Amino acid sequence: MNENGCICTSDYEKERPMRIMVVNDDGIESDGIRRLAGMAAELGEVWVVAPRHQCSAMSHCITVRGSLHVKEENFPVPGVKAYSVDGTPADCVKVGIKYLLPQKPDIVFSGINCGYNVGADILYSGTVGAAMEALLNGIPAIAFSEERGGSGAAADTHLLPVVRKLLSMEIGKDEIWNVNFPGCPPEELQGIRENRIPDRIPFFMDDYRVEEREDKSFCLFVSGKAAQTAGKGTDMEAVLERYISIGKIRNEVLGSRSDG
Repeated sequence: MNENGCICTSDYEKERPMRIMVVNDDGIESDGIRRLAGMAAELGEVWVVAPRHQCSAMSHCITVRGSLHVKEENFPVPGVKAYSVDGTPADCVKVGIKYLLPQKPDIVFSGINCGYNVGADILYSGTVGAAMEALLNGIPAIAFSEERGGSGAAADTHLLPVVRKLLSMEIGKDEIWNVNFPGCPPEELQGIRENRIPDRIPFFMDDYRVEEREDKSFCLFVSGKAAQTAGKGTDMEAVLERYISIGKIRNEVLGSRSDG
C-alpha cells in the first residue's frame, strides 16, 4: 500500500507467486467460477472457496449462528485447491481467510457471475458482497459478471488482459473493481469503457404476477424485466451498448474511517 492509501501489484511480494482466492455466489459447480479460476491460474497460486449451492442476491449476508459444513472438492482446473462451504459468499471469504488458506490471499476474485451486476443491483449482489468482505479484511478484490444467457466468449477473450491491467493500477483501500462483460460475440464487442459509475436504477426491474388463492391470500410470482435505457456515463449504459464496463465501488464504512 502506498502513501496515498492505494494498492497495486507493486505491493505484492515478488519472491513468490501471487496468492489468489476465487469465490462466487452461483455455487462451486458453476461455469463462471471454473473459467475465472482457470484465468487466475495463469497469474499465480489459486484457492477456490465457494458456496455449495446457488446463493445469488445474498448481498453481504453472513452466518451468525449454527454450523458451516466445509468440504474439499475435485475442481476441473489443474493445480487449484478447492473447497465448498454450506454458507453465503461472504462466509466463504471469511472461512477461506481464517481457516483454509495458509496465509491471507493477495487478492480475491469474485465471479464470474451469471448476470450483470450493474446499477442498483450491486446492492443485492452476493458477488459484490464477497468482494466487500475481502476488503473488510484488508484484501483487494475484483468482482466479475457477464450477461445472463450470453455466449461468454467476450469475457473469455478479454478477462486476462483486463485483469492484468487492473492489477497494475492503483485503487483505494476502501474500493473494489467491478467488471461487467456483455454476452455478445467478441467481434460485436465495441470496446472497453472505464470509470463507469453505477446507475441509480436496477438492471432488472421487479415484475410480479399475482395468483389469487381460495383462502383470500395471493401468491406473487417474481421475475425481472431487463432495462433498455441507462444514464450517461454509467455501467449499465456501457453494457447495453456492448462495451465492457469497468468501475469502482466504494465501501462507505471503510471510506469514512480513512477520511478521518
